[in-house]
Amino acid sequence: MASETIREVQKCFGVAADPALKRGGRVSASLSGRTLLAVDWGTSSLRGAWLDARGQTVEERSFARGILTVAPGEFPAVLKSCFGDWMQRPDALCLMSGMVGSKQGWLEAPYCTCPAGFAEVAANLAWVEPDRIAIVSGLCCENDGIPDVMRGEETQIFGALQLLGLQEALVVLPGTHSKWVRVHAGRIQSFSTFMTGEFFALLRQHSILSRTLPASDGDFDSEAFDQGVILALRSSSLLHTAFSTRTLSLFDRLPAAALPSYLSGLVIGEELRAQTLRTDAEVVIIGSESLTQRYQSALALRDVPSRRVGSEATWAGLWAIAQTLHPNLLKQS
Repeated sequence: MASETIREVQKCFGVAADPALKRGGRVSASLSGRTLLAVDWGTSSLRGAWLDARGQTVEERSFARGILTVAPGEFPAVLKSCFGDWMQRPDALCLMSGMVGSKQGWLEAPYCTCPAGFAEVAANLAWVEPDRIAIVSGLCCENDGIPDVMRGEETQIFGALQLLGLQEALVVLPGTHSKWVRVHAGRIQSFSTFMTGEFFALLRQHSILSRTLPASDGDFDSEAFDQGVILALRSSSLLHTAFSTRTLSLFDRLPAAALPSYLSGLVIGEELRAQTLRTDAEVVIIGSESLTQRYQSALALRDVPSRRVGSEATWAGLWAIAQTLHPNLLKQS
């Protein structure tokens, strides 16, 4: 870590790191009995949770201070303004995941190559301030010679594995860029990204369909959503099925208020059509309640069982990574 960055943080929080600790890598064995500030710092939002000595959430905070709103060099000040009172504790350890570790973030955390588990991720943390503030590295893999990457999702996956007691899993994380992830022996083996949410937004706002769709999405229409999923599953291409959003409206086959839900079903159905799924193998869905409910409904139309995990997966993942740094890092009680 560059000495200038360390000095920035120390000045901002009014603390000084022990020079003996400025070696990077794993934290020292003497750091026992600590609690954790877990931070999920993405493109558009900043969330944090203060976890007690048992890993339980004491308090959560959320701010519209994603990395795109933070000027270069201002990350320490933003962290302090949002969580400074927590960081004043002498035993504070802060682990951050998400786009904060990208080139546009606070500090670029190099990608960890798959397969990777807790040990590999913990060994590749990017320390902003040694033994006090660190960023979780993202993961990379290759599919047919094409690289793929994730940042933040790896922490959610590790957290879900801990919460559900799983070592083997097929996981999907819905969102702007959905991730389908295969886990074996507690390690992420490979994953694939699908730009489902972004394609929905492009069709919704910037295609000919936008002239047919209402200004706002309105209430979710489960029947229209299912209709879209079913059509996508039996068709060969979203390039063809997407236009049905317009024609069903032109011929009064679907009311305007139902069209956003129908289009959502089309794009999610297209994503599911591309997956190799088994009716005897459960899929773990991680994400917001609204999105995970849609994916669970869509998977049911393929007779695939599923379980849902929410935002608590991030905190569980950061806690598990902190435990991996050293078995006695945080108190067990």
